[in-house]
Amino acid sequence: MKHPEVLFAKYVQSRYGAGVHVGIFGNHEGTKAIEDLTLFLDANKDSFLSADEKERTKVILFGHSWGASQVLSFARELQTRGIPVALTIQVDSVKKFGQNDHMVPANVARAVNFYQRKGFTPGQPLIVPADATRTNILGNFQMKYESHQVNCDNYRWLSRVFNKAHHQIENDPQIWDKIASLIDSEVLSREVESQSVSSTACGRYCKHSKVAKN
Repeated sequence: MKHPEVLFAKYVQSRYGAGVHVGIFGNHEGTKAIEDLTLFLDANKDSFLSADEKERTKVILFGHSWGASQVLSFARELQTRGIPVALTIQVDSVKKFGQNDHMVPANVARAVNFYQRKGFTPGQPLIVPADATRTNILGNFQMKYESHQVNCDNYRWLSRVFNKAHHQIENDPQIWDKIASLIDSEVLSREVESQSVSSTACGRYCKHSKVAKN
């Protein structure tokens, strides 16, 4: 529960209720995540994913640090299975050995990258599409924390001293508000995809995150 990713997942589940299925996995739990997603997509429980079952659900992946690197690795695994991904979100991605957190696979429709460049684990500064005709890179956004501080008390002092910026971006409410808005644009119907609704969603999560961290 010390990780903002877990708090955000709980927020997403509470915001959309039965309309979404939310799962949280460690960066080493790729096999478990595949099994969970496949089981969810298999609507008729025949142990086979039809083309319709693969297409009917929007898959959104987000992660921080090694988890962000795992996001693209997971998306590639889904590509081999013919499963599209609506959106990938990387927060200060740190490449795991043998992975590529730079190139977004062609089964991803939209992708966004938030990063910072300080400390022992600076984030991946650039993501690019494997196929620009199929993937829209929404942006590579650099975050800087020299002029303002973000509370990182959910981590031990050693992490806060030697790798502070890596955890500041993870705890930054502005980041999660932007992510909430992006998820709104995927989940909500066109009738409610207005700026006012997105702003309301962001405001709610910003409050939620501050309360949770206190």
